[in-house]
Amino acid sequence: MSEVRVAMGASWRDRRGGVKVPAYDFKVLLEPDEAGGYVVSCPSLPGCYTQGDTIEAALANIREAIELCLEDLQAQGETLPDPSGVLVGSIVITR
Repeated sequence: MSEVRVAMGASWRDRRGGVKVPAYDFKVLLEPDEAGGYVVSCPSLPGCYTQGDTIEAALANIREAIELCLEDLQAQGETLPDPSGVLVGSIVITR
């Protein structure tokens, strides 16, 4: 079994058999694409983005993209990023 270095922002979840695994809450940004569908990116993982025809498809695709990015980081011996550093805010402006 290989060692996995985990960033501070991970929580731990039980899987079947009582094995605890780290759980990450990655924020993603969805934007409508001019050509239709949605573009979605993960700010915690630069270069991790994808698209989908619907919101549901875009979210399924970014889940897969995030998993692939994390697998690549692990294979390179990198520490997995702490997604808790990404904050989401909203600014309302009236004119």
